[in-house]
Amino acid sequence: MTKDKEKNARADVPAPETEDTPGVGPATSSDSGQAAAEASTTSGDKLEVLKNQLLEAQNGWQRERADFTNFRRRAETERSQIWSQAAGETIKKFLPVLDDLERALANRPAEDAWASGVELVARKFQSVLESEGVKRMEALGQPFDPALHEAIGQEETDNYESGTVCEVLQHGYLQGERVLRPALVKVAA
Repeated sequence: MTKDKEKNARADVPAPETEDTPGVGPATSSDSGQAAAEASTTSGDKLEVLKNQLLEAQNGWQRERADFTNFRRRAETERSQIWSQAAGETIKKFLPVLDDLERALANRPAEDAWASGVELVARKFQSVLESEGVKRMEALGQPFDPALHEAIGQEETDNYESGTVCEVLQHGYLQGERVLRPALVKVAA
């Protein structure tokens, strides 16, 4: 073998640190220092890799926790919207009853004890609606808004400007910002 091939063969095979091996000299202190440096570099690299893996795991955990928090918040919002819509649909079914009570009270005979009882029922009904966040729209004298009002005709009048609600035939109701029932109105021409 040539000297170059021998050097390459020795470089591929790690040299033991004992003197018992024939053809290999004793390990020197510089060789052991180099091995220790390589070992510390290798353990330092492993430490960095482990730190990076830990950071990735922590970031993933934090993202999942944030996603779960957002999911919980969305679910709660959806649940409250569904509850509000269901309550609104139920309340909407009772509004014609309130209208009938109000019409009966508008045509009641004076000083009738029975009519006073009906008035009390109507007020209780109105207070229950208010406790559910339902309020009556004040449409008379307001500019016509197709999102809030349903026009069933126009009327010539000197009392109101053109495009203004001049008569309310059926009251409209809001639950928060949501229109439960638009007001049936006549609009000044």
